[in-house]
Amino acid sequence: VQLQASGGGSVETGDSLRLSCASSRRTVGGREFSSHVMAWFRQAPGKEREFVSATSWGGGETYYANSAKGRFTISRDNAKFTVYLQMNGLKPEDTAVYYCAAGLFEGMVLNVQSTSDTKQYRSWGQGTLVTVSS
Repeated sequence: VQLQASGGGSVETGDSLRLSCASSRRTVGGREFSSHVMAWFRQAPGKEREFVSATSWGGGETYYANSAKGRFTISRDNAKFTVYLQMNGLKPEDTAVYYCAAGLFEGMVLNVQSTSDTKQYRSWGQGTLVTVSS
């Protein structure tokens, strides 16, 4: 698996976690890491995978699901081929497996609608489990 997600764990309500997703190579599927929009999705037990946040190729633009706004911050370090998700004020409803994803989005306008489309992502990490207890 080229994209390795890490940083999950079991925490209590109100705690923070920082997820990381690192590419083992400077390229993802033959294209530079920096050529990819990077995103985080999550999937809770018995539910569909849902969008959490995304960042543009250079990291200058970020997009968030309503559930993540004000609490989560996405960032990326293209020199380290890594994307991060800082999660503050965690709630039990944030419990899920968190997946990172990489997509090219060539010629596309980036916004929440486009970056939340799972079909646009060509590479996925293996997931890291976040459990938030009340």
